[in-house]
Amino acid sequence: MSEDFGKLSIEFHKNLKGKIGVFSKVNIKTAKDLSVFYTPGIAAVSQAIHKKNCLSFEYTIRKNSVAVISDGSAVLGLGNIGPLAAHPVMAGKALLFKQFADIDAFPICLDSQNTDELILIIKALAPSFGAINLEDISAPRCFEIEEKLQDVGIPVMHDDQHGTAVVVLAGLINALKVVGKKIENTTIVVNGLGAAGTATARMISDYANGKCQMRLIDIDGLVCSRTNLNKYQKQICQDVNAVKTTGNLQKAIIGADVFIGLSAPNILSSQMIKKMAKNPIVFAMANPTPEIDPLVAKKAGAAIVATGRSDFPNQVNNVLAFPAIFRGALDAAATKITKNMKIAAANELSLTIKNPSAENILPSPLDKSVVKKISKAVAKAAIKDGVTRPSCSS
Repeated sequence: MSEDFGKLSIEFHKNLKGKIGVFSKVNIKTAKDLSVFYTPGIAAVSQAIHKKNCLSFEYTIRKNSVAVISDGSAVLGLGNIGPLAAHPVMAGKALLFKQFADIDAFPICLDSQNTDELILIIKALAPSFGAINLEDISAPRCFEIEEKLQDVGIPVMHDDQHGTAVVVLAGLINALKVVGKKIENTTIVVNGLGAAGTATARMISDYANGKCQMRLIDIDGLVCSRTNLNKYQKQICQDVNAVKTTGNLQKAIIGADVFIGLSAPNILSSQMIKKMAKNPIVFAMANPTPEIDPLVAKKAGAAIVATGRSDFPNQVNNVLAFPAIFRGALDAAATKITKNMKIAAANELSLTIKNPSAENILPSPLDKSVVKKISKAVAKAAIKDGVTRPSCSS
């Protein structure tokens, strides 16, 4: 079936020459139109912005625009395919921004994978946009790039990290309701400490005020007992209530309430699930093949299973988060996206499911009604956190 989707996608892209375009809000029909919307009238707009820079958000597309920026170093399951091959993916992201949140988004694929160079380029691009969505940039570079762009005066978020984390947290909130457990009393295994795994562990810990126990694992086993960690691995081990013991997944899974996999296919077995705590929750999100087949997981005793796939219940899909987060940030004139804004998004997303059940912990990714609800919660959190721009009256 996936091959058929691929064939259809190539046909559509070939015929349409891409899936997004630029459309004007005004028609140029007369000499007066030309004078008003271009020269000489446009000079007055430029002069006004020059005197009062904040007017760039009032007089230009900036107020409702997002740059979707990638270096093509970690695209979907394709790996480091470079900027040209990454472009259709970024254009797809831009399409989702428009369709779900009415945000004008622009795909920008940069021909550099030098971290310092990328930071300089993105800072130089910031005056053209209202926010920046970083996409498909490899770890651990993505952490440093996002961190060093927080002072540009507009929201910058790496969706592979935080979009995933928001949706997982929302799903987990509802899953715990179904099995009758409190998050602060749970033991959670996070398998895969790339961009998404690291951000997910941190967000869950933040939501639980550091009270849940985390067992963080990568390809070499439990992480936080090791001495050869990079800066970002050390930081996550400090930021969450992480066990400091050694061992592999088979050891870490014993007695765990929750397994969150953002790693590799078929690494979780039925026997491992049987060794988890009562009514275990499994998020198996490796794509296209999850860490365990959902049917196998359920047969082994998993109370709730979520995946990244649309052909099983409880799909974890970033489209449930990023359009609404950026919509809320833009509406609030936010200068950054804070921890509380992301937690507000996760909380509100969880509340869109009125009566959670084992096979219904998240709404459909195609449910566009969730954007309005979540964006309002995000905007409210931005105002509460004091990260909004002052008003700019002309």
